[in-house]
This record gives sequence, C-alpha cells and structure tokens, in this order.
Amino acid sequence: MQTISNRVESLSASQTLAMSQKSAELKAAGIDVINLSVGEPDFPTPEHIKVAAEKAIEDNFSFYTPVAGYMSLRKAISAKLRNENGVEFAPEQIVVGNGAKHALANVIMATVNPGDEVIIPTPAWVSYIELVKLAGGIPVLAATDITSDFKISAAQLAEAVTEKTRAIIMCSPSNPTGSVYSREELQALVYVLAQHPGVLVIADEIYEHILYTGGEFVSLGTFPQIKDRTVIINGVSKAYAMTGWRIGYCACPPEIAKAITKLQGQMTSGASSIAQKAAEAAYTGPQECVEEMRKAFERRRDMVVEMARAIPGFKVNVPNGAFYLFPEVSAYFGKTAPDGRTITNASDLAIYLLEVAHVAMVDGAAFSAPGYIRMSYATSDDNLREAFSRISKALAALC
Repeated sequence: MQTISNRVESLSASQTLAMSQKSAELKAAGIDVINLSVGEPDFPTPEHIKVAAEKAIEDNFSFYTPVAGYMSLRKAISAKLRNENGVEFAPEQIVVGNGAKHALANVIMATVNPGDEVIIPTPAWVSYIELVKLAGGIPVLAATDITSDFKISAAQLAEAVTEKTRAIIMCSPSNPTGSVYSREELQALVYVLAQHPGVLVIADEIYEHILYTGGEFVSLGTFPQIKDRTVIINGVSKAYAMTGWRIGYCACPPEIAKAITKLQGQMTSGASSIAQKAAEAAYTGPQECVEEMRKAFERRRDMVVEMARAIPGFKVNVPNGAFYLFPEVSAYFGKTAPDGRTITNASDLAIYLLEVAHVAMVDGAAFSAPGYIRMSYATSDDNLREAFSRISKALAALC
C-alpha cells in the first residue's frame, strides 16, 4: 500500500544538505572533514542582536505571533527596503516566514498553478526547481555556463518565455556561482519582461550585502516597468549570520501578500517571537558587523580564487558576490584513482574528494550544472588553506 504522496515522491532530496550530512557522519566517526558544502556564515550572530533576543525573552515575547509577523518588524523591513534598496513596499505587503526558503515556497505555492511554467536560469539553487515541481508547475531551465559568467542573456529570456510562463526566479548575487548582474544587464532583461505583463518576477536577494569589488547591488524592484509584479525574497541569515534563527520574508504586491498570509495561517502560523525581535534589532541596529563580515568574505574569495586557479584542470571565474566558488572540473573525468575507482562525472569527483581528501563539496548537477563543483568559502582561512592543500594532493594522485 502506498503511504507517501506522489508530490513528495517526485521531489529530489537537497544535495547540499545530503553532502553536509555525509560530512557530519564522517566527523562523528572521528575523521577530520573540512565542510565546504554548506552555505552558512561561520561567524557568530552579532552581539547586539543576541542581546535583543535576551530582552525579548525577559519581556515575555513568548506568545503566538501575528501570521504575517510583528508589525514592528515589518515596518523595519519596509524602511530597510526603502532606505537601502530604493523600493517601496508598505508593511502590509511584507510577510515574515521561517527563513527565506519558506518565504519563497509561500510565493510559489500562492502564485503557481499546475501546468504553469517558471523560468529558472541555471546554475540555480537546488530548491527552486523542486519547489516549482511541488506546486505542480513546470520548471523551464535557461542554461548558462562559465563563459557567460553564469548570467542569462536577454535573448535567452525572450526565447524561454511562452504563453504558459507564470514567473521567472532570479538570484543576484547568485547561489551557486557568486555572479552578480549589473544594472545594464538587468535592464536588458527587464526590457523583455516588460513585453510580457503576465510574468511575475521573483527576486531572491538574500546575498545582497555580500558583494565585492565595489560593485553595486541593484534590486529588480527598482525598475518601474516591472515594479508592480516583482516579489522580493530576503532575510537575515546570510548578512547577519543568523541561519539558525530562521527569519526570512517576502515583499509582494498586496494581493499576493494576502494570499501568502492565508496560506501561512494554515501551514505554520507566525514565525518565532524571539527570532523576530532579534531580526528587528538586526535591521534597526548598527550595521558595521555586516561590513566586517563582507570584508572577511572578500578576502577569502581572493584567497580561494588564487588557490583554485593553481590547480591544473580547474576553470575558475571570479565571483563578485555571495560566498561560493563554482569551478568547471571536467578535466578530471575519465581519470583513475589509486584505489581503482574511475571519475566519470562531478558527483564521482565530489565523493572521491570527500572520502580521500576529507573535503566536502557539492556536485554541480545538484544546481543543474553537471561538470562543475560548488565550494563554499564561508569558513576560516586556515580551513580553506588546508582544504585546498588536500584537494590538490588528491587530484594529483589521479591518472
């Protein structure tokens, strides 16, 4: 007798979480594994945010929260969007969820019907495709590669749009590539989208503050041609090192915000009271901590690019945001390891490097980009140096 629904059976497991779990299992067995598979800042949550959480406990913020989030937090997010990003969303257009992934899932479930097409430029974060599938939608993948700095062109977008297109999901800075769209590149895409007024624009902006080389973060919500049909996904996990606090949000057109609130009211209700008050302090408190972490990530970016380019066969671009490197590694396909195994694809290579070099990374196929590997450099300088030393030795042993 079938006990699992078809919708769940059709989903793929998160490969980033799966590799992180394998890494944890090896560590539990006493093996010194360096985990470059998970996209999680290694910094502690800033002190003023923790203090705000402690005060919330003392002040008895221990009851159910409004489904869409505390109004004080939604006002803080509204002010942040206006002051930092130049976009206007009233507090009533903002719904706070249990992390940015939850906010994204809410948007997709509230707007995508079975049979609707959703354009997803690839490489793409692992959950985009699966969430669209969960809603009964059809993911339409627009492939890019390292030669285009992993960015979709206006011509590609125009070709991908059909009468069934319901939405496009954009992520800049990107997970898994670290690529960042310039204002000019976004404007070219907006020109195409302006010709298709029924297409919803879902902008995942969770990495907005992790930006390098003096680049400018440009929110898709700033373009007047698509402003009224743009949804912004964001949260506190990356910029404020608050992954475990599980606070994200979507800023939406009013009718979508109302639909999401109705959906969330039946699924999870409001997010954690203590975490919301901590997030409010993150947005309204001092921001120096964000810049300090950004500088550390940029230093690490420069370090890992240099070390990766020193590895024969790795093709490496220079990511301008986030904290990932996404090298092309097909030069190692067909090679044989000392233990007799043959490396046929990036999955084999990732498993080999985990088991032999004890460094955890994620196969690019998880991001719809076979032939690549994702490395997170959200770990210490010492870990990164040791990881690349191990990787180099293990790869040199292939023949």
